[in-house]
Amino acid sequence: MIEQALVSIENLAFVSALRNSTYMYPLVNAGHILGVALLVGGIVPLDLRLLGLWRRYPVMVFVDVLRMTAATGLGLAVVCGALLFATAAADYAGSTLFQAKITLVLVGVSNALILAQVVKRRAIRSLPMEAPMPPALRGGAVLSLAVWISVLILGRLLGYF
Repeated sequence: MIEQALVSIENLAFVSALRNSTYMYPLVNAGHILGVALLVGGIVPLDLRLLGLWRRYPVMVFVDVLRMTAATGLGLAVVCGALLFATAAADYAGSTLFQAKITLVLVGVSNALILAQVVKRRAIRSLPMEAPMPPALRGGAVLSLAVWISVLILGRLLGYF
């Protein structure tokens, strides 16, 4: 039943057109890559700041700017990724690499939402710039780095297996 639904998605007219297009598929793929770049490009510097780099800059400068960059990237990556998924839905859904990637994306997004709540609850804005971040934020930053780097690796491996 699920496989039948996935094949139905693959057979939608706009999905077939996307899959067979000389220009649209590469553009959607580029959109996915841009989204991932914005996502990871926003998250990595923020995580590194939470871990203690660039202490002369207030952490909230990183939070205020980079979380919007990462959120925009996530949105673009999800939309374009869903379109790419639709072109070979049955194959992707059956792939252990894809399942692991999506699971880690969910873990990464959940971690980011939890970190955002920790930042809100704690008086991060009032911490001296040189003060180390609370352990919960540092732990979340380490998890975030590990998860998003793993997502990148799994996404890249999908093209080869």
